[in-house]
Amino acid sequence: MKRTPDRTDLHGPRVRPGAAADACAVAAAALLVLAAALIGTHLQDRYGVLRVGRPPLVGDWMPHVGPGTPAALVVAVAVVAYGPSVAARLPWRPLLLAVWGGALAWTWSLALVDGWQRGVAGRLTTRHEYLQVIDRFQDIPAALRDFHAHILIGAPDNWPAHVAGHPPGATLTFVLLDRIGLGGGAWAGAFVLTAGTTAAVAVLVTVRRLASEDLARRAAPFLVLAPAAIWTGTSADGWFAAVAAWALALLSLAVTGRRPVWTGLGAGLLFGLTVYLSYGLTLMAVPAVAVLLLGTRRLRALPYVVAGFLVAPVVFTALGFDWWEAYRLLVTRYYQGAGGVRPYGYWVWANLACTVLMVGPATVAGLRRGGAELWRSGRAAALREPAPRLALLVGAALVALLVADLSGMSKAETERIWLPFALWLLPACAYLPGPRAWLAGQAALALLLNHLVLTGW
Repeated sequence: MKRTPDRTDLHGPRVRPGAAADACAVAAAALLVLAAALIGTHLQDRYGVLRVGRPPLVGDWMPHVGPGTPAALVVAVAVVAYGPSVAARLPWRPLLLAVWGGALAWTWSLALVDGWQRGVAGRLTTRHEYLQVIDRFQDIPAALRDFHAHILIGAPDNWPAHVAGHPPGATLTFVLLDRIGLGGGAWAGAFVLTAGTTAAVAVLVTVRRLASEDLARRAAPFLVLAPAAIWTGTSADGWFAAVAAWALALLSLAVTGRRPVWTGLGAGLLFGLTVYLSYGLTLMAVPAVAVLLLGTRRLRALPYVVAGFLVAPVVFTALGFDWWEAYRLLVTRYYQGAGGVRPYGYWVWANLACTVLMVGPATVAGLRRGGAELWRSGRAAALREPAPRLALLVGAALVALLVADLSGMSKAETERIWLPFALWLLPACAYLPGPRAWLAGQAALALLLNHLVLTGW
């Protein structure tokens, strides 16, 4: 009788032991973070040009505990101890619910380490945030027509930083919440936290469809216990990441399924919404191209995706908002403010240190293994075997992140801004043997960061 391998032992057909290389990759990443912290602290203390409290992160050194501390410890221990085995054995749909539940518990716990008001209810009510302008959107079409006139710093009644820095779809999210009776910081914080955690499910759906179920199952505990949850639960970028993730998930269903109409239209609608939530998320086109390349029915799905995508631009343009003009004005404002002060020569590499803190040491090692997998497999095999297919998907997200970095429009604050890209690096952890030790490292990093630094988001 042929033995069926235990799913916990599966990590793709060509992944080989490489503990020494993994250790070198993690050590190099740790040195990058250390250099960013030491050099950044010197630059900030001497010249004040970084505009962050605890380089390379936005935050302040403040060791603390809170009501979320016991829960965060319990969640961490449970996922480390049982996550890999549960992910291997649970039926697929219950696994998706378990991943969402675990991500919710982890993210809520981390947010509540800072307390209810400081960690959840007050996060989106500060002077830079969207809730400051809800009353200015009583007439939504008029506000959209007039949106461009308030972007520049010198403009009358200029928008707060986050409102000016995003297309109006971001602000309209909270305007519409207010309209349906969910106004105020508590509802806004609960919404972005709860919606943001669904992104983990979207990633699993995509990995299963484009690579394999075994790789998706191996990645599942790492998507639950991601250090990035520190910022998913405290910034609107968690919501943006979820929309982008579900756009890719629906696209993966459209390009591999027999009936691409509704999934293709849904993917297009969400991609269109994504670029009206954040200008930088136009770079989600890079992983979208990877999904198309990995799909078997992409030509059938593409017309529906394009049709769905056009809806948001048509609606916003008809209501008077010019995306390109707003982006041009935003670039001007960016260099009027902190973007014109923060040195590119520091942030172009310190941003990557922020990314290491978001995705954790396990992802660093997983990315090393994924890169080696692509190198060994060759271009043709990358479109046939599960492990290289996953590496292609993860690699596309990494390329998008690097383009954002080189653009110079992401100098600092990338621990929240890059959530939509960083999320797609986490499935690289599926390549790792001995997942419990790596999960423990992920949890330890998140807990230390959240308890030692009072993050700005």
